[in-house]
Amino acid sequence: MAREALIRITGNGNGECGKDDCPNVYRTASGSFVVQGDVSKVFTPPEGEGLVEIPESVLREAFCALGW
Repeated sequence: MAREALIRITGNGNGECGKDDCPNVYRTASGSFVVQGDVSKVFTPPEGEGLVEIPESVLREAFCALGW
């Protein structure tokens, strides 16, 4: 899936990174989410999965953008 196919729901310029390309939450056309953040090594996930770490402020921004 290309990034252009995602809806960016965080990173509107109010967070800690502003409009820069750092921790963000995206929504797919099917309604699932893609999270961009720093790679975490707290444990090894199953094959085909990955772990990222994002600040609480990014999740709060995503929830607000979705009206949750």
